[in-house]
Amino acid sequence: MIKKTFNNMPKPHRWFISGVAGFLFVLILFPSKPVSAIKNAATTLEIGKRYDLDVNFDNFKVEDFSIVEEMNTPQSVVVKKGDNLATIFKRVGLSPQQTYHVSKAGTQAKKLLKIMPGDVLELQIDPLGQLVSLHYPYTNTETLVITKAEDNAFTSTIETLEVDTRLNYTQGDVTNSFWNAGLKANLSNNQIMQVAGIFGWDIDFALGLRAGDSFYVMFEEHYINGEFIENGDIVAAQFVNQGETYTAIRYQDGNFYTPEGRSMRKSFLRAPVNFRYISSSFKKRRFHPVQKRWKAHRGVDYAADRGTPVIAAGDGKVIKSSYDKYNGHHVFIQHGEKYVTKYLHFTKRKVKRGQTVKQGQLIGTVGSTGLASGPHLHYEFLVDGVHRNPRTVDLPKAQPIENKEKQKFIDIAKNRLQQLNNNKRIMLAMN
Repeated sequence: MIKKTFNNMPKPHRWFISGVAGFLFVLILFPSKPVSAIKNAATTLEIGKRYDLDVNFDNFKVEDFSIVEEMNTPQSVVVKKGDNLATIFKRVGLSPQQTYHVSKAGTQAKKLLKIMPGDVLELQIDPLGQLVSLHYPYTNTETLVITKAEDNAFTSTIETLEVDTRLNYTQGDVTNSFWNAGLKANLSNNQIMQVAGIFGWDIDFALGLRAGDSFYVMFEEHYINGEFIENGDIVAAQFVNQGETYTAIRYQDGNFYTPEGRSMRKSFLRAPVNFRYISSSFKKRRFHPVQKRWKAHRGVDYAADRGTPVIAAGDGKVIKSSYDKYNGHHVFIQHGEKYVTKYLHFTKRKVKRGQTVKQGQLIGTVGSTGLASGPHLHYEFLVDGVHRNPRTVDLPKAQPIENKEKQKFIDIAKNRLQQLNNNKRIMLAMN
């Protein structure tokens, strides 16, 4: 009876009933988690009536049907020694054409020419192996972002995080070396070198320090979202050396000046070498360790490791760059008409006769050539042809800040000095 009735139905009705019945049969034999929520299915189907299936997709998961959409794949690539953009892209499967297009993504993309070992590039690559975006955080606060546009060209922008700048302060006393005193005062290695650089025109940090010397440093710290990121600039510092106080204030041009506005930078550095320890200081006579006799010692010896860089104490012209059995490899520099500096016993000379050099330029490396008992730099300072002690000789006065900037600087210096003195009083009260 049922079969006869079914056969007499119009074809569309028979197809509909067969489809629903087949669907329910599959659900009974192969229950599936995503569609298990079909509720209260009708046991009796009325001919000619439209039925809606109530399906709950709240717990639907595409994995259950093995339909997985591939997303863009992010990759972090650490730059290796010898890497450039082309070698990195080749390593991750990107084509030379993509390398070319990324390198042409605006002027900011040129920063990729300066990537260094240890830097990290964040690459996002689509399922077809095409680059979607590149992120290169080249500082703690700045990131180069290169993205693919709709026309397949690339554009570059710089994302900058907002930095909160705070002032910090420290101080210390020299007992055996400034380096150890700086570490004890929680200065970083870089900050210790910065302080020595600020006062290096007035103080010989190799020979001129004494136990009891003291220093006071105020510097910036950078924070992002309340988290410490890095140390910023030193904004003010004081160094008391053998009873004399030197004060330096940083101006917006990045240079340091005395509170009166005179530049800390002078014509000559007191010491032309990064030192380790000093074997012999300036004196009129000494017992020569090689010649085994007493003779005048008209300079200063800076004992240091072989190969230690030696720099020009001031701007000038190289008047001699040669070798002999007494001085070994040596360089003489003329500074104007009045001053000459001499550097002896190099392992290697880095300048030639007639060459113009700038203060701080590499001119040679410490060695023990000539009459030398060990690696050291012998340094001489002549004024009008007469040897003078480079540690104590009066040097040309530094140039003052420009007149148009002076009043603005004086106001800044007054504020910095007040902050520096307040911190000193706080530290004294705490001790």
